[in-house]
Amino acid sequence: MEYSLRRSFHQFLLFSLITLYCVSGTQFSIPRLGALRRTIRNEPKLTSASVSNDFQTFFYNQTLDHFSYRPESYTTFAQRYKVNSKYWGGPNANSPILVYFGAEETLDFNPSSFLTDNAPRFKALLVYIEHRFYGKSIPFGSIESALRNASLRGYFTSAQAIADYAAIILHVKKTFFAKKSPVIVIGGSYGGMLAAWFRLKYPHVALGALASSAPILYFDDLAPQVGYYAIVTKDFKETSESCYETIRKSWDEIDKVASKPNGLSILSKKFKTCQKLKRSFDLKDYLDSLYSEVAQYDHPPDYPLSIVCGGIDGAPKGSDILDRIFAGVVAYMREKPCYDMNEFNYPNDETYKAWNWQSCSEMVMPIGHGNNDSMFPPAPFNLNSFIRKCKSLFGVQPQPHWVSTYYGGHDLKLILHRFASNIIFSNGLRDPHSSGGVLENISDSVVAVYTVNGSHCLDIMPEEKSDPQWLIKQRKTEVQIIEGWISKYYTDLLEFRYRT
Repeated sequence: MEYSLRRSFHQFLLFSLITLYCVSGTQFSIPRLGALRRTIRNEPKLTSASVSNDFQTFFYNQTLDHFSYRPESYTTFAQRYKVNSKYWGGPNANSPILVYFGAEETLDFNPSSFLTDNAPRFKALLVYIEHRFYGKSIPFGSIESALRNASLRGYFTSAQAIADYAAIILHVKKTFFAKKSPVIVIGGSYGGMLAAWFRLKYPHVALGALASSAPILYFDDLAPQVGYYAIVTKDFKETSESCYETIRKSWDEIDKVASKPNGLSILSKKFKTCQKLKRSFDLKDYLDSLYSEVAQYDHPPDYPLSIVCGGIDGAPKGSDILDRIFAGVVAYMREKPCYDMNEFNYPNDETYKAWNWQSCSEMVMPIGHGNNDSMFPPAPFNLNSFIRKCKSLFGVQPQPHWVSTYYGGHDLKLILHRFASNIIFSNGLRDPHSSGGVLENISDSVVAVYTVNGSHCLDIMPEEKSDPQWLIKQRKTEVQIIEGWISKYYTDLLEFRYRT
């Protein structure tokens, strides 16, 4: 009986996750956050010899609830973090600690090389912390059981997560006798949001924050809902006008073919789908996600967006519109026996399941297609439909205004120019999420560092010999700013030491 219930819930969960953002065939999947591209072939793992030899893995006995005093609040779970002390200058020198905030990802994947690339320069201790309910830091079992438990999943919030980070950072400082060592927190995408919010909420723990590609304004209508897809469109149009036009015309062509008596079979065959299409929307959603991904992660030297457009523009002479679209799919996804239309929905991915809870509770990002000047069909974000789906899945009412209430966002410059300090908001303007990012300086120490040609979290990805000069310059600027924070901290440390 228990097994049957578990199986039924699991099947329901998978179905609900796949359909969460599909409202009457018109609501496309909301683009994912994440420092790393999600297609499996592009995910570097933390399993190389250089990483495994330098990092030690620990588990911290973490408090389940940091904000109340009920008996169950004191329950603990094991939270994973990794430490690399290879380059650390030690506690006597008060050498800095660079902390990477794991976000909606497991630490089994390499989330950022900014820390390891710069550890020798800073003589820094490196700490990577896994976010609660991801990877091996899931309280009491699997993510399925956690999401099934209405009481337990209530502790799955960003506020609890950054409180976790504070507890582990203080624990590490105590363990390494590093009481006076300055801490710089770093994160990308959602992790970048957490880094910025951490600096605001825990300035006594972190001296500064590098928030890479953090769309902290994509909440509560602080940024235009159509901003994301406006940039995707712009990226394609700038790369190839003919590619952009082919994609723009393809949606009506898909509908035209689908309306034929055997239309879905024709589309299934043309796009070599692993399962026969039951509706044309599934194909359109797949293509929507693919175009979003290559624009968001259009990293050098491969530039996947150019690969897609190269396939579309380079299709054999005489190819019709949909043949050219499929050629773009093959160019990016490579030749396969078939193509899974759920590839970008990750229905069996624990990370995907966990993020759906977060987006259904507090991380409500209203991203939709515009009606004008877009290569995508109109599909505005429908909050009412989103709320219905979340209530049917988890039985909760999403709180679309909570992020701006708890962390701020309205009148950001007015509020933060005196209140906040030591935050870098880094962006690449070809990243669609930059439409929700901070793109101008707020004060002398809350600064925006962006590049015109950059993409999502590119500045915290591994340094390569082929890196363009504009990317090298961006990273150099960020490092120099952080060095300035640390230098001023050391000056203050001496001054206050002499005073006491």
